[in-house]
Amino acid sequence: MVELLQKAYGETDPQYGCHPDERPIEEHLSKGIINLDKPSGPTSHEIDSWVKRILKCEKTGHGGTLDPRVTGVLPIGIDTATRAIQLLLEAPKEYVCLLRLHEDVGESTIRDILEEFTGKIFQTPPLRSAVKRELRVRTIYYVNILEIDGQDALFRIGCEAGTYIRKYCHDVGEALGCGAHMAELRRTRVGDFKEDETLKTLQDVNDAYHYWKEDDDEAPLRECVFPMETAATHLKKIVVRDSAVDALCHGADLAAGGILSLSEGINKDETLVVMTLKDEMVAAGKAMATTPEMEMAEKGIMVDIKKVFMEPGTYPMMWK
Repeated sequence: MVELLQKAYGETDPQYGCHPDERPIEEHLSKGIINLDKPSGPTSHEIDSWVKRILKCEKTGHGGTLDPRVTGVLPIGIDTATRAIQLLLEAPKEYVCLLRLHEDVGESTIRDILEEFTGKIFQTPPLRSAVKRELRVRTIYYVNILEIDGQDALFRIGCEAGTYIRKYCHDVGEALGCGAHMAELRRTRVGDFKEDETLKTLQDVNDAYHYWKEDDDEAPLRECVFPMETAATHLKKIVVRDSAVDALCHGADLAAGGILSLSEGINKDETLVVMTLKDEMVAAGKAMATTPEMEMAEKGIMVDIKKVFMEPGTYPMMWK
């Protein structure tokens, strides 16, 4: 789609901007995200500081806190990408959980209750949480039972951002009348960051950095670090004209005249990302209209920009 737009409008210039995968290694690193495999023990903030020390960068940030004993996918943003990593806070999550019931209720009962706890559920955040403790609705997309052994049930759960799995297990036990707790938990997905060959350990990151610095081999580091645009793959998008980019970088909202293409099914107040013709992420904001309304509009503000990721001056100033 982007290539077709480039040919149709012919307004992208090789003198400014570049495709995320073609950034020089220093820029790639400063606008990068690591799909890190968090070990059990350290806090998410400790992992941040260790990555910062390994890469000798200015700052790091993670996309969704994991408790010290929880392992698995912990996306880490580097420098500029620490702003983009916040987009993952709204992304769907997946976990593999070991639920331990306090009494033996039988396999069929366990299967029935987990099926009942799928779809829309009510949940109050636990006492130790960073959010206000009030009743909320969260969506459980699926619960796939992997194994049941007596009072233990191992299952894979896909859920809406902001779902507390520890509280989910507690509520299952309350519903059964026997009590239950989360024995073990591993996060296997955050948005498009998955538990696959892209998942890297701290040792992998350390080795890749030394290959670059000592052997001038940047390939392992590029395998460890994704462009920050990967943090927005779960969100709907708007592609803008090159002439609109710098104004957005200076904090302007996106007007109808700057739009070249947009995703289907955009709803008002939905979080969107604004992209260039070269697939670079410029900003994120709140939709002020639906897809049909944006397509029909000739003027007016279409996106209320909330966060800017691209530095001013990356594209030429074409606004007054």
